[in-house]
Amino acid sequence: MREIVVNATNYEMRVAILEDERLVEIYIERTSNKSIVGNIYKGKVTRVLPGMEAAFVDIGLEKDAFLYVHDVYEDFAEYQKMIAADDVSELEAPFEEIKTLTAAGTIADLLRVGRHVLVRVTKETIGTKGPRITTHVTLPGRFLVYMPTVNQIGVSRKIKSREERIRLRALIRSLHQGPGGVIVRTAAEGVETAYLEKDLLYLEHLWDEIRKKADKSAPPSLVHREINLLERVVRDSLWTDVTAIHIDSEKAYEQCVEFMGKIDPVAAPKIKLYGEDFPIFEKFAVQKELSKALQDKVWLKSGGYIVINRTEALVAIDVNTGKFVGKRSLEDTIARTNLESIKEIVKQIRLRDLGGIIVIDFIDMEEPDNQRKLMEALENELKKDRSPTRIMAGSSSTLVILTRKRTRQSLEKILCQPCPYCTGHGIIKSVATICYEILNEIKKQTHFLEGQEVILRVNPDVASALRDGEREVFKEMQLFLGKPLTIKADNNLHHEQFDLMGN
Repeated sequence: MREIVVNATNYEMRVAILEDERLVEIYIERTSNKSIVGNIYKGKVTRVLPGMEAAFVDIGLEKDAFLYVHDVYEDFAEYQKMIAADDVSELEAPFEEIKTLTAAGTIADLLRVGRHVLVRVTKETIGTKGPRITTHVTLPGRFLVYMPTVNQIGVSRKIKSREERIRLRALIRSLHQGPGGVIVRTAAEGVETAYLEKDLLYLEHLWDEIRKKADKSAPPSLVHREINLLERVVRDSLWTDVTAIHIDSEKAYEQCVEFMGKIDPVAAPKIKLYGEDFPIFEKFAVQKELSKALQDKVWLKSGGYIVINRTEALVAIDVNTGKFVGKRSLEDTIARTNLESIKEIVKQIRLRDLGGIIVIDFIDMEEPDNQRKLMEALENELKKDRSPTRIMAGSSSTLVILTRKRTRQSLEKILCQPCPYCTGHGIIKSVATICYEILNEIKKQTHFLEGQEVILRVNPDVASALRDGEREVFKEMQLFLGKPLTIKADNNLHHEQFDLMGN
């Protein structure tokens, strides 16, 4: 059972997806920082970098967008060189076959400074990097994705029935006579012709409007804005077994009802207006799970736990038995912990939107049967993830390497900021280290500290250490000064700060 829970205010929209009443995905968009993925811009090339086979394009944002050579068409009038990598997961053809359609020229052959290009944003601005863009325009609908840049028809690989795939392919070929390609989405399985035709006509009309607006616009300019967060999640999630959509804002509720009337009127009764005073995220236990998703350690029901550590380009996940001691044997205890951890690991990957290379270090097991069960369970659980995720070749049964595509900022980046104490390192100096640094500073400053005594202002934790565990260090400080040293605890001082002054 899957539900969508929406918390909407004037300054923030939060959309949670629950599976069997457990939070598995969260999408957050703030008024001050709306998503630009899917937006289409008319831009101007500002720099061409042959050494990187890429270019920078001004699309009117704070940072120029990044355009890689394989995301550029050699002939902008025809748009028939390549299918965007973003859409490969929905296609029947494998990625390697599609790559052969890529434009053969270098970036310098394809672009020049000052050239106008129509581009779609595929990846948000993340950290110091500007947004990633492509000239391969795709327009997603309820049942179809229209690709004006490609003359190809594809059917989602998630539709398993061969007869249904043949039916849908033939149907789209009969409906679509004009230029451009179409991907049939999973939601189209079993859908009647009238609905598919309506979706296709809407997308073709939308593309005509985009081209007309682009012709009249001077770069940099926004040509088409993707629909809002709630509408995107509803559009892309309704093909699954969504039983209800709970919304706590009357305005957002009315917008969702109107949108549902356009894409799937039959599903409109699923939308429920939440009218209680108690916060909706507390009611559905979303807030509790959200708080857990910001912690490095996540406990399992058995007493085991996983630890998640993130770096710039890699995520390491470690599985531990923790307090779980089992009942039968060590091998059984380890196998049960590993299997239990899989659901939580995949859930946290989806919830935190972890991307790049993900290394999972399961606990070593000796029995081949347990190793096989572990990999099968992981593969099955990963099928629930909508983002393209692959188990890399060379992974062992207990050290697994995944790659996962991410197009937006992680949950941590959205909800958190660097710690003012550790500046994002995750650690601060120990009390003992600070005491030794004070001693070293006193040795340097002894001759400059005038007066009958010296006052040392420190954080209360450091003050306590100098009076107790680091008492010998304090005595050495006094010995170097040759005069009384008075410690004053100051709650306003940072853990690592201290102040010496003569009195």
